[in-house]
Amino acid sequence: MNRFARLATRLLAVPLGLVWLEPAAEAAGAVPECWPAGAAPDPAVLACCRWVAEDGRPRFLSHAGGGDSPPFAFGGVPLIGGSGELLGVLAVADRDLRAWSEDDVRDLSDLAAACSAQMRMRSRSETVRQAREAAEDAAHAAAGEATRVHELLNRSELLLRASEDLAGTSGLEDVRRQVGDLVGGDLGPARIDLVLVRQGMLHHVPSPVDGGFAAPGGAGVTGTAGVTGTAGVTGTEAFPLGSDWPVARAVRENRMIVVHAPPESGGADAAAGRPLATPAFDALDRGTAVCLPLRGTHDTLGALVLGWDAPYGIGVDERAVLTTLAGYTAQAVERALHLDERVTVARQLQRAMLTELPDVPGLELSALYRPAGQHDMVGGDWYDAYPLPVAPGADAAGGLALTVGDITGHDMRAASLMGQVRSMLRQADHDHPGDGPDQVLGALERACRRLHLPASGTALHAHLTATGAGHWLLRWSNAGHPAPLLAAADGTVESLTEHDVLLHHALEPGPRTCAGRSLAPGSTLLLYTDGLVEEPGGDIEDNVGRLAHRLATAPPDVPLDVLLRSLLDAVAPRDARDDAVLFAVRVCAP
Repeated sequence: MNRFARLATRLLAVPLGLVWLEPAAEAAGAVPECWPAGAAPDPAVLACCRWVAEDGRPRFLSHAGGGDSPPFAFGGVPLIGGSGELLGVLAVADRDLRAWSEDDVRDLSDLAAACSAQMRMRSRSETVRQAREAAEDAAHAAAGEATRVHELLNRSELLLRASEDLAGTSGLEDVRRQVGDLVGGDLGPARIDLVLVRQGMLHHVPSPVDGGFAAPGGAGVTGTAGVTGTAGVTGTEAFPLGSDWPVARAVRENRMIVVHAPPESGGADAAAGRPLATPAFDALDRGTAVCLPLRGTHDTLGALVLGWDAPYGIGVDERAVLTTLAGYTAQAVERALHLDERVTVARQLQRAMLTELPDVPGLELSALYRPAGQHDMVGGDWYDAYPLPVAPGADAAGGLALTVGDITGHDMRAASLMGQVRSMLRQADHDHPGDGPDQVLGALERACRRLHLPASGTALHAHLTATGAGHWLLRWSNAGHPAPLLAAADGTVESLTEHDVLLHHALEPGPRTCAGRSLAPGSTLLLYTDGLVEEPGGDIEDNVGRLAHRLATAPPDVPLDVLLRSLLDAVAPRDARDDAVLFAVRVCAP
């Protein structure tokens, strides 16, 4: 439950979250990230949870308080069991007033659906435990049933592990791997295939090892033509849901289908002259396959297919075990698809805001963006470059604006704020032609304050203008951002350390400073965000020193895109917990 409370606070950008359980009325999820350490949830929040539980409907409110009661905002969605019973409430709270949007209501409701599925899975685990205990009692009471009891214990152990292991999966490949690990030793299939429905087609989820579909100990079948339907759904060529493959029939009819190959068929369907069950089962030799539909909350998500390379009997006990295993797998797949889709949308939003660099005579520009390695994290790092407007009364064309920035946070809210700040900074440049980058940053801060935009972070904004004979004038203003590096043609590297305070919506906008340097032909300016040089337990200054050394020793004629990739590989932490931007500008020889 702690994970869902934590996800709710991230997704809705609120400081407090919990899962209130019924009937014990105890609070889970009160961890340091979601609630002050050692403090119990506010009585007013618990009262709102009871209100949601009694009413049975989502409730979102913002209470101004009064007297000794402080203001607070509350949002709660009931958690519903498989038979419609109330399990509890997923709730978030803020100590300030807040206007809840339709997206907030939808996001918390989606997360509550996934939380309800998790709680139903745990409830089934208790049933499995009880069945295991009953089997153990039967083993002591009837020695003659020892073999059968042993098999029941193995099956109960398998389902218990399935409920626990699949509950912790975070992506489709993780689900595929856990299923392979679970059934590889107990049921002993030679092949496993996980297929999902996307736009009337069935797509394979490949094995994390070599893109194949083999169970542990089996030979892999490597994917061919790649097909992408959703995040993580790739592999061999898709095939129609309306086809007569047994797996397609299992999905359409929403029932288990068992296929036995005739002895003379050599593993193929004698009538159709093709592999059993799915196209991935072409190596089975006179075997058996079982196709298990994966039933989601609203639709059938796809199918889990197990295959043996020898005849295998599927009795009543095996059917019960396989059906329960398919239920656990379906819940894990549904949760993984939900999370994958959200991360995909956030990263597409972020990438859509990354600038296509302009062509500027006399300059070479290149940028590199690396997202964070953790799937549930997207950031507010960005870079930008665009022509400056011509100042009134000026004869020459304007120069070039350069920006690298980092909005605080690692979620969709940070990516959204980044897009707004990026656009507003562009507008500020065009509304103040001829002004310096310091004045443009000041205009951005004032606009954020007037519009109550809660943007905070760091940024470096610069203007480049040609001064003749191949030289360019660099003027910049640094709002708390890592100092850029300037490499001269002779290999010397200077850190441009001049800077002011960071951007923060709670700080009163004040005057900012502007620094300048003349860039000679052959000079290279490197801008970057802290994700390149910051790592847990490491020294940022040491990493910046390594970055400067690499920049100084780089061949002068190396293309900028190759240079940026080499700098990222040499300096960036291997465990990328933050996204990173590298942006380089080189002054070409006249």
